[in-house]
Amino acid sequence: MKYMKHSNLFQSTFYTLGLLILFIAGGLFFDSSYFIEQDSNGQHYANAAMLLVFFGLFYRATKRSKELMLYAVAIGIGGECLFSLGFDMYEYRLKNVPVYVPPGHAIIYIVTVYFCREKFVKKYKSKIERYFGVFIFFYSLCFLIFRSDVFGFGLTLLIFWFLRNKPRERLFYFSMYLVVVFLEINGTTYECWVWPNTAFGVFDFIKSANPPSGVSFFYFGLDLGSLWLYKKRHTIAWSRMKNVRHYQTLN
Repeated sequence: MKYMKHSNLFQSTFYTLGLLILFIAGGLFFDSSYFIEQDSNGQHYANAAMLLVFFGLFYRATKRSKELMLYAVAIGIGGECLFSLGFDMYEYRLKNVPVYVPPGHAIIYIVTVYFCREKFVKKYKSKIERYFGVFIFFYSLCFLIFRSDVFGFGLTLLIFWFLRNKPRERLFYFSMYLVVVFLEINGTTYECWVWPNTAFGVFDFIKSANPPSGVSFFYFGLDLGSLWLYKKRHTIAWSRMKNVRHYQTLN
């Protein structure tokens, strides 16, 4: 994708995560209980908006990013059918999987990648990671204390444990955590979907909020799955890139 030249960290953040957050707030509103009281076709509008943005990003993406976006959509479809329709882990307003959801996952994934590639984000990477990490911990702690969100807090601790020896991926996953926080708070506030008050609606001894604070833990499978599929299709190129990274680390 061709980037605009941003002159500071604020612009780098606004034109990636900022616009994504604004789009999430506006797009989900069409499927909200508030909007459908006025127009029952709200979900159709949300579907149209999501597909329009998806194909806009897809058109401007590099060949590799396009492939990753398609993998993300495929994994999103499978994950939604498994977790929502199969396991009843959460439930959408119309008890379906809205069309806008799988491409929405791909949009979140690729825009977060773009954010982490920004020049000024790379420049202040360590500080951003630190601030994001502190916010994430206290956010999940507040949910634990004030909303009895044992499930979400446990998932957040798993995320920190998972990232303890992965400095290269830490900023990406912290950024995705924060985007998913905004997504989930908007989606549940708008009543587009709802989470049960216990983990998976099955483990009564593990209390959960609506939404759980650490639900982005499950979104990480989107990245890992997309990269795994990409590596399987491009084994030689991926090995070459790993060798280059190893050489750069040594020097």
